[in-house]
Amino acid sequence: MQVGNARYLKPGDLPDSIAVFPLTGALLLPTGQLPLNIFEPRYLAMFDAALAGNRLIGMVQPALGDNDSMAGEKSGEPHLAPVGCIGRITSFAETGDGRYIVSLTGVCRFRLLGEKMTHEPFRSFHIAPFISDLSARDEEDAVDRGALLSAFRAYLDANKLEADWESVERASNLTLVNSLAMMSPFGPAEKQALLEAPDLKTRAETLIAITEIVLARVFGDSDTVLQ
Repeated sequence: MQVGNARYLKPGDLPDSIAVFPLTGALLLPTGQLPLNIFEPRYLAMFDAALAGNRLIGMVQPALGDNDSMAGEKSGEPHLAPVGCIGRITSFAETGDGRYIVSLTGVCRFRLLGEKMTHEPFRSFHIAPFISDLSARDEEDAVDRGALLSAFRAYLDANKLEADWESVERASNLTLVNSLAMMSPFGPAEKQALLEAPDLKTRAETLIAITEIVLARVFGDSDTVLQ
């Protein structure tokens, strides 16, 4: 996988530990683009360290409930969801008022293993990367593109929204599934379910199912909306 100026092809290309940025409702997926506005001092320090090193940051949500796995703990720090996504800093700008405007491009997902004890103001964890994400394009043919686009179109129509359909049609299945999942206006639990889907086909099916549930809840019969 090519991300910015770096290539990630094998386990040795990925770190075994990473600084993590906990952010509720933020979803980063492989090949996806996530813009961030960084202003808290410890996260400014995190991005300074990443820029001076491998440019990689781990995006992860705080744990969603008591049954979520907790990988390591510092006193007073929140429990974290068990799975996140590695992002490479591919765009960076200083604002002049102490903030950073950053864009992360997703590399691959990871599972948190245990927290590293450091003297840094931010948290770092040992991780197990999902190596299969580096070859996710092999899974594209399994995606039901027609069903995905039908659900997407129904959601847009129900909410009186427009889309750039020329760009949608040009997008690969990998880009389409992950971009739609990241842009979806769903809650943290739904975003985590999309992140943890075992493969691209399952993520597409999960996205369609969530969309149908939302349409049925808001507009009544989702079958009617999807026709």
